[in-house]
Amino acid sequence: MPNTEPLPPPPAENRVPGVDPRFVPRTRSANFTSVEQYFDDLVHRLLDRLPATGIAGAFAEFVAFVLKQAWACVFGFLLLAVIFAAKLWYPEGAALARNDVLTLSAVAIQIGMIVARLETLRELRVVILFHIVGTLMELFKTDIGSWSYDAAGILRVGAVPLFSGFMYAAVGSYMVRVYRLFDLRFTRYPRPWLTVVLAALVYANFFTQHYIVDVRWVLLGAAVLLYGPCVMRFRVFRRTLGMPIVVAFALVATFIWFAENIATFSQAWLYPEQLSGWQPVSATKLVSWFLLMIISVVLVTWVYPPRRPAERHLAATGLAA
Repeated sequence: MPNTEPLPPPPAENRVPGVDPRFVPRTRSANFTSVEQYFDDLVHRLLDRLPATGIAGAFAEFVAFVLKQAWACVFGFLLLAVIFAAKLWYPEGAALARNDVLTLSAVAIQIGMIVARLETLRELRVVILFHIVGTLMELFKTDIGSWSYDAAGILRVGAVPLFSGFMYAAVGSYMVRVYRLFDLRFTRYPRPWLTVVLAALVYANFFTQHYIVDVRWVLLGAAVLLYGPCVMRFRVFRRTLGMPIVVAFALVATFIWFAENIATFSQAWLYPEQLSGWQPVSATKLVSWFLLMIISVVLVTWVYPPRRPAERHLAATGLAA
């Protein structure tokens, strides 16, 4: 449980009807870094002036949601921006290969995230683990021809440029940051050991599907059954909302799929069907990214074990446990 320091309650006219005022007041979260706390204070100074109800209240919640999501995506956004910029402006035939520039840029972004206190050392453990898990899969997938990278550059392991692991790390960075920025809580979360077993089967299938039957659809069904009853609670600004966690998985998977289209358009890597000319990544990849969410969530729970909402939290928001 994070330590919180309650601030003075909002004016009566800014309280949300039907919501316990003990829950509505803003709290200083021990989960924020000092930089995040500074920006959180700044946003509150601006948005606290708006009423809590009506269009103005909904606008405040929307702005806070977008800002938090953007902040959680900063690693992935910067990495994707570098990949796209290298495609547009990095000269062909330069002494330093583009892949090596991407790797050095990714390292610089990661160091900058820590130095600027945009990411905690605790979160860095998960990011590194994502990097390792992703690189191992990259080595296998490129070896069997599932996708390929430009062969130029020396900062690589086999056919895999080292920047590729940072793309998985970007997913890990988003997952751990969104967990604390939105103070995620869960009701009816599945038994942890079952989630670990499912994640292990999903990861194994990424390899074994090339030698035996591909059971991704079976695993997808198992994931929906296992996580289906679970509801994710997330604090936006003044309000706490609920969403089935499988819907959250699908939304994040869709976002990653869009990012993958940008990356392949920038020729960071290419699928076999794109070698003769770029075309959008197959929508069937959405299933793969959805299943990756299962692995991702299990890795994140290593740092942030799933927490249940407080009882007054549920009562105040009118959400059933």
